[in-house]
Amino acid sequence: MTDDPSPAFDASVPHSARIWNYLLGGKDNYPVDRAAGDKICELFPGMVDVTRHSRAFIGRTVRHLAGEEGIRQFLDIGTGLPTVDNTHEIAQRVAPESRIVYVDNDPLVLVHAEALLTSRPEGVTAYIEADARDPESILEQAAKTLDFSRPVGLMLMGILGLVPDYDQARSVVSRLMEALPPGSYLGLNDGTSTDPAYVEAIRRHNASKPAAPYTPRTPEQLAGYFEGLEMLEPGVVTCSRWRPEAMPWGEPPEVACYGGVGRKNG
Repeated sequence: MTDDPSPAFDASVPHSARIWNYLLGGKDNYPVDRAAGDKICELFPGMVDVTRHSRAFIGRTVRHLAGEEGIRQFLDIGTGLPTVDNTHEIAQRVAPESRIVYVDNDPLVLVHAEALLTSRPEGVTAYIEADARDPESILEQAAKTLDFSRPVGLMLMGILGLVPDYDQARSVVSRLMEALPPGSYLGLNDGTSTDPAYVEAIRRHNASKPAAPYTPRTPEQLAGYFEGLEMLEPGVVTCSRWRPEAMPWGEPPEVACYGGVGRKNG
């Protein structure tokens, strides 16, 4: 993309989705986002590991839910910018009939929605513009594509840290899960306060007044999002160690991003 943004975007303010895209090696970002990403990495060199292992966790979660648990519907909130192996690509690779609804409120993501809307002909991929803090609107719009009488995989990846109030974030999760039937799953990850260098890097990033400040939370707080759900092993752990795939270089590293998957039984 060029550095001459559409008037719909504020290219003078760094945005989390575009910074994330930059750290993952994408091209859908502006100089201000690259500068912010470089600054974070200068303060916390492990940030690239956080983004990569978070992304890999998403892939393993979707493959497990589609392949092992038979989930054929996904509600992915906080989509971010399309890269490779997005939720719909992974799910439809396992089961072409899978139906996926993406949710985001970033105008740049809206511009790229056509990339997200590419679906296998047997399935459906839809995009809705909504705020994660407005679960009622999300559910109302998603119901046009998803059948809420059948199990759904709810994906909340790296999004709840953008909700500053923890109680509000928990309320969002509870309301969304309440609307889903038994047999549904919650897949969730977020940055954590487990690494002081990461926390300091995020603090300084927030001080630069980005479009949406980020709040790292404790692993215990992340576990709170799964209250009432049956946790899949190994529970809420650093993303790199949630059902890791075999690696020739040994034990996966600890990263300041934790995640887990829980099942709604009743």
